[in-house]
Amino acid sequence: MNEFIRMVDNLIKARKALPNEVAVLAVKFSKDRFREQAWLDNNKEPWKARKQRRAGGKRKSQTILVNTGRLKRSIRKVKADQNVVIIGTDVPYAEIQNNGGKITASANVRSYTKKAHSRKAHSRSRKGNVESVAAQNVASHRVKAHRRKMNTTIPQRQFIGNSAKLARDIEKLIVDRFEKAMRTT
Repeated sequence: MNEFIRMVDNLIKARKALPNEVAVLAVKFSKDRFREQAWLDNNKEPWKARKQRRAGGKRKSQTILVNTGRLKRSIRKVKADQNVVIIGTDVPYAEIQNNGGKITASANVRSYTKKAHSRKAHSRSRKGNVESVAAQNVASHRVKAHRRKMNTTIPQRQFIGNSAKLARDIEKLIVDRFEKAMRTT
């Protein structure tokens, strides 16, 4: 009888711990999409490539959807109880990146001075060191303030949502936890 009571206690503990474990598994699955740069349902669907390489710099990653890592880091458990597990993000641009879509908007552009190019004059001392650099601006003009229309299509690069692979992993986790709880020592 003690063995049966211990097994029931283990099953109750496993059932209470499962929602958080499922949430951790789902968050890891979503973050893995950034590493693999592909959505994984029944088959792997690679994300559409970027049109242009990103300009160089210290923090400029060539990984799709990762520049500073804010979107990837923001994925977390929103709710986990016995009935439902929800993971999500609070980043404003996450939805358009995950689902894709069209952005149609207009932006106000302030007036500015545009320079065609600059000419640099160098003078050297006897030792070959540059003593002074004087820049002479050539051909500049003023651009008036205006509105710029933006019509941009963002391709779908899904990283969060329902997936057959994730469902199989969750099912395997649940079966493993209940089998472990039923084994009494």
